[in-house]
Amino acid sequence: MSSVCAAYLLTHQRVKRNDEANVSLVSKDSTGAGARVPNAASAQPGAVPRDPAAAAQQAAPAPAFTVRKAAVKRTFAAAAQSMGVDAGTTAMLTRVFHDELDLSRDLKPGDQLSAVFDNSATDGNTSDTASKDGVASADAAGEPLAVRIVHGATTHEVFLHKDLQGKPFYYLKDGTSAGPAFERYPLDFTRVSSEFSLRRFDPVVHRWQSHDGVDLAAPVGTPVRATARGVIRFIGHQTGYGKVVMIQNPPPYSTTFAHLSRFAKGLRHGSHVKRNQVIGYVGTTGWATGPHLHYEVHVNNVPQDPLKVELPQKTALRADELQRFEARVAQLTALL
Repeated sequence: MSSVCAAYLLTHQRVKRNDEANVSLVSKDSTGAGARVPNAASAQPGAVPRDPAAAAQQAAPAPAFTVRKAAVKRTFAAAAQSMGVDAGTTAMLTRVFHDELDLSRDLKPGDQLSAVFDNSATDGNTSDTASKDGVASADAAGEPLAVRIVHGATTHEVFLHKDLQGKPFYYLKDGTSAGPAFERYPLDFTRVSSEFSLRRFDPVVHRWQSHDGVDLAAPVGTPVRATARGVIRFIGHQTGYGKVVMIQNPPPYSTTFAHLSRFAKGLRHGSHVKRNQVIGYVGTTGWATGPHLHYEVHVNNVPQDPLKVELPQKTALRADELQRFEARVAQLTALL
């Protein structure tokens, strides 16, 4: 063989080897859906193949929400604690529902409590972590996103919404704030005949003394309504007040309605009344110079000016917030 032929054959063998080295088990587009990378473990003798079911379970995302339910056996607080709700949140929920339910009195054994919790708020720890006494850990659940109470044949629901500062508030489905609320005025009146005063000359007893409420003039028989939910602590006749109703409202408030001509039927000491419920009618009983309602508001047992005192009021979400809130409500309601 000539030297030229030998050189040609040698060069041809080298080119062939170089072409074979460029063949790869990974396609050029390794990020494509069909790209496959060899598993190093599978290439080794004796390697255990990966369980497809275990791999799928590991890859599945954790659920976004946890739903917990409890039956009321003794108290609302005990049922909430059994679901991992801390004492502070339980107290807040008690206030939130107070305009519809007195959770310390109204609930009965067998009533149902359910709540939805955000798993991300607890770093994915959604298991019922038990404390030493076997009760779920207080901070295992966090603030519930939604709470439903089934009381007999009625259902009550509230939904969490946080303001721009991250402060939590609970709202009803329609986007109005949940919780106790007060009406400013207990009746339709014609004028304020006497204002709140720490010292005024009393036209009946003819001496200077405090006037612990306001006098709202109105015709005899005008309906008088409770300005907030509460329990009647006194109903009857007292010197000066005449026929009077005293109501313990959600703490720290209480209200007094005096000089009534008569009481609404069925009311007695211990009766529960709702906001805007008729409790009596305007009259002139007691020390009254004309038909009017004497109305008092007490805060921590201290009389305040009913026309100026700060009272819990219903608030509503803005239109831009309401749209997002309603979408979230629909999502959470389906889980309750």
